[in-house]
Amino acid sequence: MNNKRFYIETYGCQMNFADSEIVNSILIDEGMTPVHEAGEADVIFVNTCSIRENAETRVWNRLKEFRSLKNGKKNLTVGVLGCMAERVREQIIDQEQLVDIVVGPDAYRDIPNLLAEVDDGRKAVNVLLSLEETYADISPVRTSGNGVTAFVSIMRGCDNMCSFCVVPFTRGRERSRPLESILREIQQLSDQGYKEVTLLGQNVNSYKYRDIDFTRLMDEASKTDPEMRFRFSSPHPKDFPEPLLHLIAERPNLCNYIHIPAQSGSSSMLERMRRPYTREQYLELIEKMKSIIPGVALSTDIIAGFCDETEEEHQDTMTLMEMVEYDLAYMFAYSERERTLAHRKYDDNVPEDVKKRRLTEIIQQQMAIQEKNNKKEIGSRHLVLVEGESKRSDQQLSGRTDTNKMVVFDRKEYQKGDYIEVEITGCTSATLMARPLKKRSISEYHAEPALV
Repeated sequence: MNNKRFYIETYGCQMNFADSEIVNSILIDEGMTPVHEAGEADVIFVNTCSIRENAETRVWNRLKEFRSLKNGKKNLTVGVLGCMAERVREQIIDQEQLVDIVVGPDAYRDIPNLLAEVDDGRKAVNVLLSLEETYADISPVRTSGNGVTAFVSIMRGCDNMCSFCVVPFTRGRERSRPLESILREIQQLSDQGYKEVTLLGQNVNSYKYRDIDFTRLMDEASKTDPEMRFRFSSPHPKDFPEPLLHLIAERPNLCNYIHIPAQSGSSSMLERMRRPYTREQYLELIEKMKSIIPGVALSTDIIAGFCDETEEEHQDTMTLMEMVEYDLAYMFAYSERERTLAHRKYDDNVPEDVKKRRLTEIIQQQMAIQEKNNKKEIGSRHLVLVEGESKRSDQQLSGRTDTNKMVVFDRKEYQKGDYIEVEITGCTSATLMARPLKKRSISEYHAEPALV
């Protein structure tokens, strides 16, 4: 096995990408070599997502392509990792016969044994969920990405049981990773030159290791390297800690950006979704965020066309988005997931054309809000972390503000990984254009933000 080449293709959320980095580490420790093209590999893994139907459809199509590749390469092993592996294992491995190996999100350590089973001519499956596994002792290996920003998983699983969500069934119960292992990974990233870390969990507010809560974790993380920026995703509106807001306001390297999923703007819809807050409570939290952190940028998740959604409930979502004025939103039409409460007890009864129309209205309104928000930025200054070249021109660089807005500006002498103070000169609904002023550090910028 130790001379084999492997390729991992990842779909879905940031947590899946972090998981692929754990698998990289496990396979490299076995002597295997990562490659960047499926055609070069002896072992192909697809790390999958079950959250929405569209993601699953893309994975099915990709697996069929890999089956064709396998027909011309007899010793090729194809496997499925992650959430979809756990959810539809029988269909993937028995009915469709698309893969040789199926590995759930808590069984990555077993991959070398499973590959050995495949080498012996057997199909191999391990989708057992764990109450303890956090992969705390494994240092992820980042074979892709920009070398500037990284994700660090702080916990696994979810106990919230929202009626539309399959995560508790595919990723298991909530458990938190030891603080020491998180800080060790952050320090390693700092030593490797990374400048920004996003801490990941299905509900980061629920992080609890011994007597350490999420606010304490953010406090300790931010002290690891004052010149490294920190973000987190995703918190839950039901238990967002107010002390964390004050910490973000005080600490220059904690970003003034919060992703706070609403899912709907209707209290009756939120109740059906088993989201334990009302529209009014959510708006109170938003007001608190804006008052404690001046200039905070907010993003959200929105589902259009959930079970029994009325036109009035849809309008409640539209007005909530208008009131909050999100800087970014991830917007989807509802797709039913097996094993969820909604699948068992509700009818997916909003017609597809109505779902599509409501989603279109939500997207159009959000794009208008984003453009309005971005126009307000013209003339202001921001500290941008350069992530690489602009997609449109190698003569320009792109990066993100503290508030997570993408900025494009002329390259000049600046490099990937630099913090650059810029002045915003123009915008679209998705991107800010800027004039670069000078290279700065986080501490310099926040000590003298007006200096040029």
